[in-house]
Amino acid sequence: MRSQLLVLAPLALIAAPLAAQDHPDLSGFWSPASGDNPDPALMDKLPPETAVLDDTGIAEFPKGEFGGLKLKPEASARAQQWNAEDEMTLARVCAAPSMVYSLQGPFPFEIHQTPELIVFKHEYFDQVRLVFMDGRGHLPADAPHSKTGHSIGHWEGDELVIDTTHLAPATITNNGLDHSAAVHMVERYKLSPDGTTLMATQWFEDPEVLDNTGARYIAWTRKPGEHVYPYDCDPSFAVQYQQAGASAP
Repeated sequence: MRSQLLVLAPLALIAAPLAAQDHPDLSGFWSPASGDNPDPALMDKLPPETAVLDDTGIAEFPKGEFGGLKLKPEASARAQQWNAEDEMTLARVCAAPSMVYSLQGPFPFEIHQTPELIVFKHEYFDQVRLVFMDGRGHLPADAPHSKTGHSIGHWEGDELVIDTTHLAPATITNNGLDHSAAVHMVERYKLSPDGTTLMATQWFEDPEVLDNTGARYIAWTRKPGEHVYPYDCDPSFAVQYQQAGASAP
């Protein structure tokens, strides 16, 4: 049943691929851009009544604010019990988020592009995504889930469209709102006319957690010759945090 629901996503997001002889080359190092106005053509392809979150980059919502997302009662109750200090433990401080949250964070990534496979190498938590461009479908519903999920892509003209399922539960907004394993994400990537900016919309739905759908607009700047660095999260930071809190007046 779930696999059937996934293919019923809005047609504006995953329409049939358009024929194209050449595709834009997205390869290279991409660093988060700030202050860019959303691309109208990308934004117009989001389904109606989608909540567009304004939390990309360093900015984050405070407790109880979810950018227009409508939480189901159980998800709302869990979010109200959340406290930032809960994340600053040895068990949690180095727990990687899923791509639903990682994608909008203030960290760069590299793209390695081939006709049949596109690889995203993210600096944040050293996450690597494989986007299969060979026409395959998604894995069976009972296949393993992960923080990077299972991604299949295609080109629609000059836009790269990525459809992702099989994401392991993790945060959406880093303030108590978590998605379930049923979350479904669709991204659209597009180069600026001069090729220096990569623009994207990230749309997601989760029928187990949300009563509406959400999206973000994100942009990155191409920086030739640069590379991502190892993230190397050190969990001892949690101990230092706790000690600082204990010694505070």
